Amino acid sequence: MGDAEIIPIGTRGRPGRGTGKQPSSAARSLAPGRRPPTRPVPRKAAEREPDPTPVIETEVPVIDRPPALTRDRAPLTGIPTGEWLGAFQFAAKELFGEQWEPQLAHFLAFLRRRVTGDYVVDEYGFDQEIAQRFFMTALRPIADKWFRIEVRGIENIPLDGGALVVSNHSGTVPLDGLMTSVTINDHTGRNLRPLGADLVFRMPFVSSLARKGGATLACNEDAERMLSGGELVGVWPEGFKGIGKPYSERYKLQRFGRGGFVSAAMRTGVPIIPLAVVGAEEIYPLVGNIPSLARLLGVPYIPITPLFPLLGPLGLVPLPSKWLLEFGEPIRTDEYDAGSADDPMLVFNVTDQVRETIQQTLYTLLMQRKSVFR
Repeated sequence: MGDAEIIPIGTRGRPGRGTGKQPSSAARSLAPGRRPPTRPVPRKAAEREPDPTPVIETEVPVIDRPPALTRDRAPLTGIPTGEWLGAFQFAAKELFGEQWEPQLAHFLAFLRRRVTGDYVVDEYGFDQEIAQRFFMTALRPIADKWFRIEVRGIENIPLDGGALVVSNHSGTVPLDGLMTSVTINDHTGRNLRPLGADLVFRMPFVSSLARKGGATLACNEDAERMLSGGELVGVWPEGFKGIGKPYSERYKLQRFGRGGFVSAAMRTGVPIIPLAVVGAEEIYPLVGNIPSLARLLGVPYIPITPLFPLLGPLGLVPLPSKWLLEFGEPIRTDEYDAGSADDPMLVFNVTDQVRETIQQTLYTLLMQRKSVFR
């Protein structure tokens, strides 16, 4: 070990590269008194060829300002408070309109009530504030701009007291119930309380939304309680048979069930208002069904339309058909005695009268309609 030759790492033992006999070039450059190598100096301006481009001399103002320090470079530094307030006011005006201050105050008050629980929900789960501020606000542009709903006979809706609106059902997806609700609310100021099928209230998210929007289960007990309480109740007796019928059978009313809605109206003595809806049959033309998959999922049907599922989620956009809603003259039930609701033949006759009235109104509207989309 004593006779071993020590070779610096990285020199590979070559002379002149730091082997011990003489310093390397890198070490010589660091020696005192030596100047580091300099790069070639370009030619002087006078020796260059003259540039034919004229030079315009401008005076650059010299601003005497202190150097910026790192601690002075915060995000908000240098922006006056007035500019921040102006930007906030401009954003609020764009969001809430010219009257942004009261709109913002109402919105903040709404949030406070939601956080503190200071709002009213009735025994059926109806949240009127949510229904007005969100559901009606979201549905109104669809009714006005997309379906361009034309309303007739709205004066047949009573402004107060209980009443039962009975309508045909169609469209593959029950948008006709939503459009009826927003139409009645806009023209009369009343909230329609729909009677929904069992399937609606078995779906976790949809059930909560339906309750908050004013719907309840389609049973005689709830219907009679609402009608006795002076509510405007809506029912679609065709059920899933109506919205799930093929396009070839459009506007042909299906069976109206056992007439439970008629017996509820008779027991409470409220008028029955027939409603005919034209235009909903064309939003999702049903041309097929997948019954095996529908049974597997526990739903009435899996629709096949010209656009769904061929175009995927884009096929779920409803076609912009022109809608006509006509409310017929009320059919009075307060003239029947107390036991009339238990007479099956009388209930059947009144049910058939309501169904025939809606069917004839549908035929009349179809003859008056110029086109599906205008």
